[in-house]
Amino acid sequence: MKHTSATLKSPTRTPGSDQTEVKRLLRNAELRYRGLFESARDGILILNAETGIISDVNPYLIDMLGYAREEFMAKKLWEIGAIDDIDGGRACFQDLQKNNHTCSEELQLKSKDGRPLQVELVGNVYQVGDEKILQCTIRDISDRKRAEAALRAKEEARLLMIENLETHWLLIENLPVGVIVHAPDSRIILCNSEASHLLGMSSVDMLSKDARDPEWHFVREDGTCMAVDGFPVNQVIATGSVLKNFVMGIVRNGDAEYTWVLVNAYPEFDSDNRLRQVVAVFADISDIKCADERIRRHLEHLTALVEVDRAINFSFDLSLSLTTLLTHVIVQLGVDAADVLLFNTTSQALEYVVGRGFHTKAIEHARQQLGEGYAGRAAQDRSIIHIPDLAKEHDIFLRKILLAGEDFVSYHGVPLIAKGQVMGVLEVFHRTRLVRDEEWLDFLKALASQAAIAIDNATLFDNLERSNRELFQAYDATIEGWSRALELRDNETEGHTQRVAVLTVKLARLFGLSDAELVQVRWGALLHDIGKMGIPDEILFKQDALTEAEWVVMKKHTIFAYEMLSPIRYLRAALDIPYSHHEKWDGTGYPLGLKGEQIPLVARIFAVVDVWDALRSDRLYRTSWSVKKVRRHLHSLAGTHFDPHVLKVCLDSDVLVE
Repeated sequence: MKHTSATLKSPTRTPGSDQTEVKRLLRNAELRYRGLFESARDGILILNAETGIISDVNPYLIDMLGYAREEFMAKKLWEIGAIDDIDGGRACFQDLQKNNHTCSEELQLKSKDGRPLQVELVGNVYQVGDEKILQCTIRDISDRKRAEAALRAKEEARLLMIENLETHWLLIENLPVGVIVHAPDSRIILCNSEASHLLGMSSVDMLSKDARDPEWHFVREDGTCMAVDGFPVNQVIATGSVLKNFVMGIVRNGDAEYTWVLVNAYPEFDSDNRLRQVVAVFADISDIKCADERIRRHLEHLTALVEVDRAINFSFDLSLSLTTLLTHVIVQLGVDAADVLLFNTTSQALEYVVGRGFHTKAIEHARQQLGEGYAGRAAQDRSIIHIPDLAKEHDIFLRKILLAGEDFVSYHGVPLIAKGQVMGVLEVFHRTRLVRDEEWLDFLKALASQAAIAIDNATLFDNLERSNRELFQAYDATIEGWSRALELRDNETEGHTQRVAVLTVKLARLFGLSDAELVQVRWGALLHDIGKMGIPDEILFKQDALTEAEWVVMKKHTIFAYEMLSPIRYLRAALDIPYSHHEKWDGTGYPLGLKGEQIPLVARIFAVVDVWDALRSDRLYRTSWSVKKVRRHLHSLAGTHFDPHVLKVCLDSDVLVE
């Protein structure tokens, strides 16, 4: 039997299939590289390692520098415009060329819009076929550099502060402000002499003390107690923030007053941003606070004086002005009660006018003769009376009237003097024994001066008002006397002047005239025929009809009235009736021939009243007309003699009745 052996052959690849696989692998690798190149978060440049010519640039670097792709291609790195230092750029490239493998450089670039960029440039050299290429990876490290610089500056400052604090502690020790250094747990680790003085404890005793030590009590500017958490150092420890210009008061054991300080506190941190210590600076501002308080009081006093002055100037009500003054006396001076006694020149006694703050009404019966009691002595001697302890006084009036139920312990009596005359006494009472300084006393005197001015103003006003009333009454009586003298001269018109004056005032009120205007209307009506005093008797009392020449003379009585009254300033406003009551609506009247509303309103009203009363009165040459006949006659003259509107108002009213 012949056996045939078979030879097993392994599969073989043809040269063509190997090349295809290699190409596929290279293409995949190229795609992966291109994907990484395009999506990289760092800038990438591809350059010829021999010539330095750029052959490719990725999108990230284009966005970083702001240059278009075309501005990179076929150029050298230092030709793009992104490098300020061209020589430095060449040197950097030369260093990259010398290294066949990875090398790194830091370089200053700028974007196309001029923005500076600090970058880290990492170069890698590759051999691709016959060409040696240089791949530069460019990373923007500007933010990192700034952060490093800030950290270095902060550390340098911290080290410098520590060095200065230790080096210059002798200087700090002698500063006029308190300096205290607290540990993070608020314990005191350093303290200068001024700080120990402000807090009332020796420097040795203060060391290791806690800021929350109960031996110290702190208050805010408004005087309220400050909680432990509100203490400046504790605030800085809790927040890590600087505290500036914090005002507080220090109350030390046994002290009755605050020491006011201005606090600035600064935290210090280590390199790990942990609190190392807090430096607090205390400046004593007690004098400033006292000055501020004095200024505030002065401002309040000035405001009070202005308000009192306004009350005095804008009101002549003495009670109101003095009540306003006493309100400020009690509030601004911090007294418990006050009153004003007015000097009665007739009885030579001081009498109660107004008071505030009393528990009983007994003071309202106060009446002291000049020279008697404290108030009487203050007025007579023209000096301030001060009784610091009323329990030791022997003034029967005060003991009997005031001390019962009032519990007053001290007293001030200030004379009220204006223009050299004693107007009264301002009295102030205290239920507690307090020390009053010179400033308090000066303000009391100022308020007393205001009270004296108020009384003087009210007195002057009362006197002026009384004088005006008397003058007015004298004028009124004089005018009535003139009107009666005219009627005595002409018996035929007896009572006519008084009647027309009353009717004219009533009708003028219907037209909205004020009370002051009605006074002038009345005087004008009373004096409407005053000019007839200049008419000769033979014309004025002629029984027959007047000639034309005599009428010319008669019509002059309105002009005579004007000439007689116009020089009297007090009566100028009353001239409209005496001068114009013979003017007619259609312009045919005299003396000026005024027409329509050119005629003063009061003259138009009086014209109706004058004719009405004349026709309703008996005369030598006729008897009085009936109301019906007079009304009909007046209606017939509407639009010619009389203003139609005025006539209608007069006749429609119930003033003109039988």
